Amino acid sequence: MQSSDRREFEGDAGAPLPDFSAPSPALGVSVNKQPDYLDYDQKGRGIVVTMFANSGVAYLLGSCFGGLYGLQEGISKSPSSRFRVQVNSVLNHCGRHGSRWGNALGVVAILYSLYEGGADHFDLDSYTGPIQPAAPAFAGFMTGATFYSGAGPRAALLAGSIGLGAVGVTYAGYTALGMPYGSRG
Repeated sequence: MQSSDRREFEGDAGAPLPDFSAPSPALGVSVNKQPDYLDYDQKGRGIVVTMFANSGVAYLLGSCFGGLYGLQEGISKSPSSRFRVQVNSVLNHCGRHGSRWGNALGVVAILYSLYEGGADHFDLDSYTGPIQPAAPAFAGFMTGATFYSGAGPRAALLAGSIGLGAVGVTYAGYTALGMPYGSRG
């Protein structure tokens, strides 16, 4: 074969190959020497994410503990000693108490998350001064008051005080353990 018979490749096989020496911007690698920073929310997760997480955990715990209470009630209040009647009694009580406790705690968790998110949105901490957990305290009181608002003002005030007390006990526990408030969920 002679060199004159050899044909040169003319490049009609498609698009030219990309430059593999440069990093790909589609993979998030930039040519710039400056680092890219992610937007970071200083207050943590958003209201909706917190609400879903809190309500899911509260519903699960309420259903489990309500089911255990229903198991105890079903065994102790069975109308007969026959096995089938006892099983039916246990299932009825577990279903009744498990769903009731789960729904109640899920609603409380949703209310608490919404009130705490609202207090964070309106920056309630800037108005309270030395009171450290102002948003959780407000959320605890308002959750209890809202949950029992249909029972009258005295019951709502009592339930709000219980919610405020629960947040206070949680805050005291965190302080006693030396952890910053809210660092564990």
